[in-house]
Amino acid sequence: MFSNFYKKKLDELLTNAKISLSAKKVNEKLITNAFRFALDAHKNDKRASGEPYFTHPYEVAFILAKEIPIDDVTIAAALLHDVIEDTEFNIKDIKAEFGNEVAEIVDGATQIEGLVENYELKQIESYKKMLLSMTSDMRVMLIKFADRLHNLRTLEFLSNKRQYRLAQEALDIYAPRSHRFGLSKLKSEFEDLSFNY
Repeated sequence: MFSNFYKKKLDELLTNAKISLSAKKVNEKLITNAFRFALDAHKNDKRASGEPYFTHPYEVAFILAKEIPIDDVTIAAALLHDVIEDTEFNIKDIKAEFGNEVAEIVDGATQIEGLVENYELKQIESYKKMLLSMTSDMRVMLIKFADRLHNLRTLEFLSNKRQYRLAQEALDIYAPRSHRFGLSKLKSEFEDLSFNY
């Protein structure tokens, strides 16, 4: 199993998922397995702050459970969203462990990350359109919103250049998209956090 610290974190995530998704039954086993898998996959990784890398996918999943509640599959995919990009595991491993639905969401989030990393400010409109066309499943975009929101909440640990770039991307891409998804609270937080940089 895992330490008391991570057991408490898992309990907090499951509790918030149950509260937020009260109309639906929460698949605790799916979320617990994704939590365990991501924790193990990122066990040797650190964030720029020095924290264990797992704090990031955990916070992304927590944002979805608490602030953008949708379903347990999305929470599981959020826990796994950086596994393909940052660890030795690949999409086949995710599919074998969690099935097609979770794997497709994780794969979509990974593809969007690669796309956004290469965007140029002058091409914003075409990137916005491409993002929407690439995401046949809106849960992919919700994970990216939560991912970027957590990154903005922890920007102080990055270089000035990277802070500016991520803040500008949030203003150009994520704030307008979140507004179109009807997530006005997220749009406001994207803007507030970005303007600091």
